[in-house]
Amino acid sequence: MLNTTAKRTLVGVLCIFFLFGAHAQQKPLTLKDAEQIALANYGTIKAKASQLNASKAFLNETRTESLPDVNLSAQQDYGTVNSQNGPLYGYKGFSVASSGPVLGTQNWNAAFGSLYLTNVNWDFFSFGKARERIKVQNQVVTRDASDLEQEKFQHEVRVASTYLNLLAAQQLSKAQQDNLNRTIDIQTVVIARVKNGLNPGVDSSLANAEVSNAKIAFTNAQQTVQDQANQLAQYLGIPPQDFLLDSVFIKKAPPAPDPQPATNFDSHPELNFLRNRIDVSDEQAKYLHTFSYPTFSAFGIYQGRGSGFGSGYSTNPTSAFYTDNYGSGVDPNRFNYLFGIGLIWNVTTPFRVRYQVQSQKYISQQYHDEYDLISQQLKDQEILAVTRINNALKNYREAPVEVKAATDAYNQKSALYKNGLANIVDLTQALYTLNRADVDLDITLNNVWQALLSKAAASGDFGIFMNNF
Repeated sequence: MLNTTAKRTLVGVLCIFFLFGAHAQQKPLTLKDAEQIALANYGTIKAKASQLNASKAFLNETRTESLPDVNLSAQQDYGTVNSQNGPLYGYKGFSVASSGPVLGTQNWNAAFGSLYLTNVNWDFFSFGKARERIKVQNQVVTRDASDLEQEKFQHEVRVASTYLNLLAAQQLSKAQQDNLNRTIDIQTVVIARVKNGLNPGVDSSLANAEVSNAKIAFTNAQQTVQDQANQLAQYLGIPPQDFLLDSVFIKKAPPAPDPQPATNFDSHPELNFLRNRIDVSDEQAKYLHTFSYPTFSAFGIYQGRGSGFGSGYSTNPTSAFYTDNYGSGVDPNRFNYLFGIGLIWNVTTPFRVRYQVQSQKYISQQYHDEYDLISQQLKDQEILAVTRINNALKNYREAPVEVKAATDAYNQKSALYKNGLANIVDLTQALYTLNRADVDLDITLNNVWQALLSKAAASGDFGIFMNNF
């Protein structure tokens, strides 16, 4: 039988094997997978896709507005037909005012009546107003499509940057863990030498302080990892979790650290969106200008009427000349038609439209100015990105030299301290130098990839980053 200590040891070993096995089974999240997840889940991209679908649907509706209005109407009534002399007209031509005879006294004779009406109105010529409106909506669809593409592009850059930041944070956390392990080893040696009287007691206090400082640095590094992991999870549209990332970005530099973009600078997704926004405003100005002109309309009416009042009712309003029979009132027996062409033009409209067009042109100029500003900023960022790439490569080549020198110095000072030939201050300084070198080594390679990403973002070609590893 195993004693309690042996059982605990066995359980601990099994847990360690289980944890290592679970970690080994976890599949690393590659950057390409992260980009696909982000593009499929991120809320802003979904919202802009819905906006694009709405614009396409409204374009279809706009195309149908040039069709004529065709109205069908049918009514069956019961009531009196008392009347007075006076002018009346039917609103919008949907019906003709009807009345009975003008009698000297009021009566309450009532019968059924009916009206069946077909009305057609068609603005067949309006100096391109309908055509320009369709053009405006076409430009809106193009603008919303480019807005979706530039949002996807910017989100791809955000995800890649956060991915690299999280990878750097994980490496820095590992460096702080290594530094903590070294300080604990030094603390063990220092306490042993102080207990044996080989070093003064203050050395143990300094060693304890270094261990506490290393623990704080390690905790802060872990917090940074958690912050970056949470940010990446938000961009991916998934719950926060611990990510196992692709190690390619910490093992080698880009094969082509300063590639040339495969696309023209003017086709940058953000510039495309800004340019399409200008096109929408220009088309709106043209559309507004069409309101200065008249509209030509064609219209036609065909109606059938039925009535329970007979033709002699006006001269002899007795029951012999009207009936309250339903069938007699709703069966049409009189028919009329009317057709014609009309012109509608508010002669003061051009004065108002003039200023609306002028205002829209100023909006277009505003969009032009914003386009020029963003274009210049992107060009400046691309130039700066090239400089960042060159400097990052220089630091990447120099970092291994710093690490080797710092490691040699630390090993030397550690050996000297253990043999009583160096003090705790010299050893602590060597420890600090080695920790700084480890951090520099982890950061320099990541900075090369970040610089390449900044060039991809400025040039508008994300492929120069994604196709470089």
